[in-house]
Amino acid sequence: MADKRPAPFSLRLTFEQRAQLEQDAGGMSLAAYIQSRLFDSENPAPRRRGKRPVKDHQALAQVLGKLGQSRLSANLNQLARSANSGSLPVTPDTEAALLAAVAEIREIRLLLMEALNLEVEP
Repeated sequence: MADKRPAPFSLRLTFEQRAQLEQDAGGMSLAAYIQSRLFDSENPAPRRRGKRPVKDHQALAQVLGKLGQSRLSANLNQLARSANSGSLPVTPDTEAALLAAVAEIREIRLLLMEALNLEVEP
């Protein structure tokens, strides 16, 4: 008589519980992750891996450096505050500043997409 495999174990989870398990499992299958947590609980949880690994760490560091040096968030905050109060005069200087901000954002976006190995849309 051949060895019988044990019957599969079934467990009902809420949508949120399953989503949490999938997130915690990272790149592992749910079965492998659950087994590792149940039967190898003294070992730390497996490291999570993103679905899309970083293609170019140097490019990502370059983007983060640009963001750190940029006054982009402060400038955008000032523009939003002025726009909300109705006091944003549209002068050639304002238009130039907005176009410069758009160019910086576009450059940062392209570098991030390249670093994260995402397709760049034209």
